[in-house]
Order: sequence, then structure tokens, then C-alpha cells
Amino acid sequence: MKNRKKILEIAKKKGIVTTRDVEKIGVPRNLIYKMCDEGILIRHSRGLYSASDTDFSEHISLIEVSTKSPDSVICLISALSFHGISTQLSQEVWIAVKRGSWIPNYDTPSVNVTVVSGAAFEFGVEKHEINGVEIKVYSVAKTVADCFKFRNKVGLDVAIESLKEAVISHRTSVDKIMESAEVCRVGSIIRPYLETVI
Repeated sequence: MKNRKKILEIAKKKGIVTTRDVEKIGVPRNLIYKMCDEGILIRHSRGLYSASDTDFSEHISLIEVSTKSPDSVICLISALSFHGISTQLSQEVWIAVKRGSWIPNYDTPSVNVTVVSGAAFEFGVEKHEINGVEIKVYSVAKTVADCFKFRNKVGLDVAIESLKEAVISHRTSVDKIMESAEVCRVGSIIRPYLETVI
């Protein structure tokens, strides 16, 4: 009974409990499976569980990916969706990882990984908390710049749409977009499009 209580306390505190969390406190992992069978816990994906009464938002896939890969940053289409500046819907979670980082295997949700290096990876990272889980997401300005940097991956139309929406809705400033564009080395690419929006 004590072990069940410990697992539920972790699930309530962190939002998500992992098999690693359970092993750290000395509880056998088979208790998680038993609690799932009894309807006390819900399995979201391999190694990730939550209390059955936890009310998750639409960002459950971001929570799952951030828990499995805490050094990654939500980027591109997923960041646009998170910030509410795009009409694009994706069945994948888009993440950026630092060059040379370990990337875990994801059974669900589907993940699109972009490898980024140096200042472009570190710049513009915001931390948000969803259901007790901290996730890292690029800022609106950095996301717009990234869309231009990776325009062959997301499409030029998505990059232009994100730029227009970010500027028109005042979600970020032109200066911040240009600062991000310089860090991402796409200042000369984004400038002509920015001039048509202003």
C-alpha cells in the first residue's frame, strides 16, 4: 500500500511518472503495470504513466516527448501550434536536439527531430509548465526564424504564414525576429518577406 501511495504522489507532483522514477524509490516496476490494469494509472507510451484522474491538456504529446527527452526543445510546427500562430496541424511532435545528443526511440507519439548546433540551439528557449511538467519551447521570434532556416523541411508557405501571423498579431516584435534571424543566419532571407508584412 505504501508503494502505491509513493507512485501516486510522484504522478500527482510531476504529472507523469516514469518507470525510472519508480525504480529510483526502490519500488518494483511491475506495480505500475498492476496499477494500470486496475485503472489507477494510465499508460501514455512506453515508460510514461499518469494518474487516471489527471486532466491533461491537448499538449499531452509535448509532455511525453519532453519527459523522454528533457534536453530537447519543441520547435518548428509544434512550436507554432503551441504559440497559436499557425493553422498547420501536425501528427508529429517537432523537436530540436543539440548536435551529438542522444535521441531516444519513440513508439508514440511520432517525432520529427531537427539537429541544431551552437548558438542556434541555445537561443530563444522558453520554459513552460504544463500539468506539472516543464517543457522547453522556442520563442515566437526564434520559431519564425527557424521556419525560414528549415524552409525546405516545413515549406516556404509555412514560414511566410508564421511571419505574417506573428507580426500582425503582435506576438513578437520585428526586432526580436531579426535578432533571431541573425542568430539562425537567415537575416538576408527573411528581410524581404518582413518588408512586405510591415
